[in-house]
Order: sequence, then structure tokens, then C-alpha cells
Amino acid sequence: MIAQKHGDIIASLKQEMQNHADLTNLGDAELQNFITDALNRNIRDMCTGFTNLNFKEKKLIAAAVFEAIRGLGVLGGIITNPAVTEIMINGYKDIFIEKEGKLYKLDSEFESRRELEIIITKFVSRAGRAVNESEPIVDFRLDDGSRVNVVMQPVALNGPIVTMRRFPQEAMTVNKLIEFDSLTDEAADMLKQLVIAKYNIFVCGGTGSGKTTFLNALSNFIPSDERIITIEDSAELQIKNIDNLVRLETRNAGVDGKGAITIRDLIKSALRMRPERIVVGEVRGAEALDMLQAMNTGHDGSLSTGHANSTADMLSRLETMVLQGAGGLPLEAIRQQIASAIDIIIHLSRLRDRSRKTMEIAEVIGYDANTRQVKLNKLYEFHEHKESDKRKVIGALRRTENPMINTYKLQAAGITID
Repeated sequence: MIAQKHGDIIASLKQEMQNHADLTNLGDAELQNFITDALNRNIRDMCTGFTNLNFKEKKLIAAAVFEAIRGLGVLGGIITNPAVTEIMINGYKDIFIEKEGKLYKLDSEFESRRELEIIITKFVSRAGRAVNESEPIVDFRLDDGSRVNVVMQPVALNGPIVTMRRFPQEAMTVNKLIEFDSLTDEAADMLKQLVIAKYNIFVCGGTGSGKTTFLNALSNFIPSDERIITIEDSAELQIKNIDNLVRLETRNAGVDGKGAITIRDLIKSALRMRPERIVVGEVRGAEALDMLQAMNTGHDGSLSTGHANSTADMLSRLETMVLQGAGGLPLEAIRQQIASAIDIIIHLSRLRDRSRKTMEIAEVIGYDANTRQVKLNKLYEFHEHKESDKRKVIGALRRTENPMINTYKLQAAGITID
């Protein structure tokens, strides 16, 4: 009964605070005094027969209200949980989180749309950004590397939307991928040799398939004495073993529509920085042309990712992206460029049981003038076992019988693999 009445007082105080026009202009001490005064009024007005709150109870109530205003309320509680890897807020009542690859709906909710809007405004402002009706969509990165997307009214019809993807403090390694059954020891050893030998590698897959995680694991195979430049929309890569490392991040346009810096701009700038390798977090559009040209002009060992449903589909997607940047190029020339730039394509997938697996590793072996297609040679392929069911996928990544064709970079690096 006491807990319920405490909750009523807190809810009433929060409502009163949110309706205060100058709330954001109050300092912490002023706000605490304001809450204390309002608390005393609420006790008199709401709690007849319950006016004898002791000092400790009053302090706890005031602290809860202060945290809700200066802190992030329900969102703050979720963020502090290190096991949560994704947060999805669909309006003030529906909150979903992802833990260990599984999606859960939380019982907790924000008290009102207004409370959620206030919390979002604070959350966004801490990152030095603003969100409002004139700029209802904002993307930003937190200090810990988490990516955040916010969509407000009038674009979001069912209330403010927050999507937040968090990343582990410890960088992903290939050993962890093996531990999670996403990769085999044999395939991992081969990929390590390919990275060291400076093969240009492209990682593809759908949303949430683990492309950035996999790219991060691969990047830690890069020898420590090389100069690396990473280019990302939101800085997520955690490359630990490179001293000569330059990290670049895109910038959105300001309120006036000016000042945007794209991945394409950063790739062009990176080429002037004497890179030995360029790692692009993800290519989505016209920057694919610049990435391919970089791979074709002496920057071997470059790594990148892209959205695609298979290794063959990634080739088609790259063609489309290049056309966005150079619509006048003939398709044959684009395919030749792709064939000469990319050496290895890795396809990842998130399966029905929410597990992330490496589905295929293929090498690009050239352009076939007769079929006018880029040729792929499958080296590894995921095979699902008969024991699998709807809830659990059981299978393994297996080496195909196809021999590797393009071994010249391995030979040049003095590396021999079966």
C-alpha cells in the first residue's frame, strides 16, 4: 500500500515537472528545491492520512523524480544493462530489447508520450544533436560506440521511436566466432592467411547478420606495422593491435542542409593519407565506385561490408551501387572493375533460431567475356543437418571440393595453404 502511494506521488510530481515551462533552465540545486516544494504540496493534497512520510522516504521519492527528469527514466535503466545488445522503443508503451540474440518485450513502459519525448530530447542533446518537428529524424553515436536512430512526430505515427544498437566493450575476435559456431577453425585459419596476404575481402549479409562484428574480427588479423584508415557512418570498429590507425566518420548535414561529409568524401580523402589498407564499414551507394577504384589502385587488403542475400547477389548490388556514382559506365566495364578489385566475398546470415552463421565463402575468379558475368568459386558452404528443426538450426560450414584458383597473393606473401 505504501509503495503504491509512493508511486502515485512520483507520477504526480513528474507530471507537474513536465508541465513546467522553464524546467530545462533550472540548475540541479534549483530543480531539487523545486521538487521538494512540490513534494510537500502533493503530500498535503493527495495523501490524507499519509502525511507522516519520514525523511528517508521523502529523499527516495525526490531522487526518483530528479532521476526521471535529469536522467533517462526507463531508458536509463535499460542502457545500464550490459547484456542488452539492442533497444527498440515503439512509442511510450512498447519497449523491446535483444539479449543473447533473442527479442523480448519489457513489462515496463514510460508514463506518457510527453515523458518519452522529454527523455529523447535530453538523450539526443547529450550527443550534441537536436530533434524536433522540423528535423524529426536523427542518427548519432554515443561515446561507447552505440548507434542510435530517433524518429519523432510527424513522421512517426505511433509515437516517438528509438532504435539503439549497442556493441560489446571487448572487440569481437575470430576465436569468439568459432566459439559461437559462426565459423570453423579451418575456415578461420584460411581467412587469417588471406587477410595477411592482402586479399580484398567483402562481407555481405542482411540486417543483423553480424557483418560489422565479422569485419571487426577480420580486421584484427591485419599486421600491426601497417597504416590503416577506417571509414564508417557510425564508428563501431574496435581495432586494437594497430598503432598507425586513422578513424574517419561521416557527418550529416546541418539544419541549413550544408556541411554533410559522406563516405565517398572520406574515401577520396583517405587516398591522400598514404593508407596501406582501407576498411570501409559499409558501402550503400555511389561510394562503391570509389571503393573499387581504391582496391584497383594499389590498396590491396581492403575490407568492407554490404547488404546482400548471397555472394552472387552482392555482385549485383555492387553493380547497382556503382551505377549510382557513374551512370554512364557500361555494365561490362563495371563488372570487369568488380572482378579485378574484389578477391573474396563472405556471406553471413541470421537464421530462424536467431543464430548468426557464415553461409558461404567464395573467391572472385574473374570476368567471363562469353557469359558477361563475374565468376565465383565457392570455397566454403554451410550445410544444414537433418537434425535441425524450426527452433534450432544444426549445421556446419564445410570446405567444397573446389580448389582455390587465385593463389598469387598468397605466394607473393610466402604463405602456403591447402
